[in-house]
Amino acid sequence: MSTITLVLNQKQIDEIYKVFSNSSNTTKPNYTQYQLKVENCTITAYNSKKVLFQGGDASIYASKYQSSIKTETINTPIKNTSFHAGSDEVGTGDYFGPVCVCAAIVTNDDIRLLKELNVMDSKMINDKIILEIAPKLIKQIQHSILILTNSKYNIIKADNNLNQIKAKLHNKAYLNLVDKGYELPQFAVVDQFAPKDLYFSYLKNEPRIYKQLHFETKAENKYQAVAVASIIARYYFLQTWKKMEDKYDMTLLKGASDKVDLNAVEFIKRHGIESLHDIAKVHFKNSDKVKVLLENNK
Repeated sequence: MSTITLVLNQKQIDEIYKVFSNSSNTTKPNYTQYQLKVENCTITAYNSKKVLFQGGDASIYASKYQSSIKTETINTPIKNTSFHAGSDEVGTGDYFGPVCVCAAIVTNDDIRLLKELNVMDSKMINDKIILEIAPKLIKQIQHSILILTNSKYNIIKADNNLNQIKAKLHNKAYLNLVDKGYELPQFAVVDQFAPKDLYFSYLKNEPRIYKQLHFETKAENKYQAVAVASIIARYYFLQTWKKMEDKYDMTLLKGASDKVDLNAVEFIKRHGIESLHDIAKVHFKNSDKVKVLLENNK
């Protein structure tokens, strides 16, 4: 077990709660804002704004905020890089739906199109716009897309934590670019979800590893290739989502809120609990709440 203590600002403390509260056990001990018990880690945010990460994966959960501090105070990010690659993932915070990872290469010839489409982080663009501009990016930009369906995700999750899954998908996305015969630039950036050493430790048993990577938090706001990757990944996420809704003839809600729990209960009543594995990440805290709701409705 390892312990990491950081002093964060309130925005960061709120962000941690927003990201993990729906997939964890949440309590509030004295003198704290909250305590989250997530996979292999307990995160405690004190009123003093100290945040304590304790557990086997403490470094994973703390890494984003450790590296963010380092980037802001020490490193000068590499920006305005015309020929570069980037990767990003979509779907890891949604109870329903797949995890999609894209790696993309931006060249000098692509800059005009990116300016015309006003490319930015997909989280800053509504889904209607993404559905309009993504096909244009897909047609021109060299990219690789991986879609991990829920049924496969739930099998892989038994032996891998979420960051391990993401590392393997990012690695495969870059290797796919190589296998397609694309020229990869010297600078390729991963929107960082784990420290560099930990990222590569997740890949130690992989037969092939793409190693020429730069890691940076919030890279989707700094590098066009990462922004492009986020848009393309979101597009395929939305396309897969529509196929799920069409297959089961019902509307599914994004996110991991209480409304999603009720949505899951409705789905189970119509299609059976066995089918939940085909549309949901069943390790989320939502699954426990859904079970309680079903028991109460008997």
